[in-house]
Amino acid sequence: MQQLTPEGQQIINNIAQRYNFSPDAVFSMLQSVINGNGSMAQFNHREFGGSGQWMKGGMIMLGDMFNNGLKNSVGGLCQELANLIANQPGLIQSGSFQSQSQGGQQQNNFGGACSNTGGQQQNSSGQTGAVSLFVPPPAGSSGNWWPAGLQFPNSTGAQNNVRYAYFATIRRLAIEANGHVTLYDTQDHQIGGFSQQQSVGGSITFTSQYGVVDVKTLPIISIDNVPVQTPVQSQPAPTFQPDVVNTQGSNQEADIFGAIEKLADLKAKGILTDAEYSDKKAELLSRL
Repeated sequence: MQQLTPEGQQIINNIAQRYNFSPDAVFSMLQSVINGNGSMAQFNHREFGGSGQWMKGGMIMLGDMFNNGLKNSVGGLCQELANLIANQPGLIQSGSFQSQSQGGQQQNNFGGACSNTGGQQQNSSGQTGAVSLFVPPPAGSSGNWWPAGLQFPNSTGAQNNVRYAYFATIRRLAIEANGHVTLYDTQDHQIGGFSQQQSVGGSITFTSQYGVVDVKTLPIISIDNVPVQTPVQSQPAPTFQPDVVNTQGSNQEADIFGAIEKLADLKAKGILTDAEYSDKKAELLSRL
């Protein structure tokens, strides 16, 4: 994760004070808005009522769904952060995962939002200029180890020479191990944490709404930025068992003829009348 400049940290602190959130909560929301390309955000923070979603234009869903005051504050915070990053070079990708309008600046005010995002300051000549939120990476390096084209992850971590970056909004998970970066499709998993066996190169698992899941079960998108195509699984050839039907038919016929012979013996002994014998014989023959 990129590091905030002193000016960027001061902007975050000022926004946090105005909305009565902690700087940590505002910074986590900033990451979510950036990852949503400035037009949406998926977040999970206790100060925002747990997990929730915001979309530019006013749509917002919170875990604390009946807290209208919190909705107004979170909505205003997201809109202000979206306006803030719109003035930052390289944070918004046109034609990326979410559609957006890059025309004239637009400002939508929610309850508690302030018209000044705090992303501009006046210099000594009285002119205003954009303040850089993040410390720029070293020359010739983007500072990110995950595949190009992905913005800031929702969470990152490292253990035993393995590190990961989770992009919840676009459902992607990047893992670097043994010098190779693999990008996975997280599908509908809502990932809450990762773990790895103690041995180096051990299996990596994560927790979601489905419990503990092995990373190897996820579809692979690319390895070292090279797309991977999932092979089509061949269907097993059907098996036929014609002999089973014929055997069953032969056994059934033998049973019917055996029953008729027993009926004939009963008729010869006078136990069955001619009429009874004929009826039973006809019934058995109808089963053939």
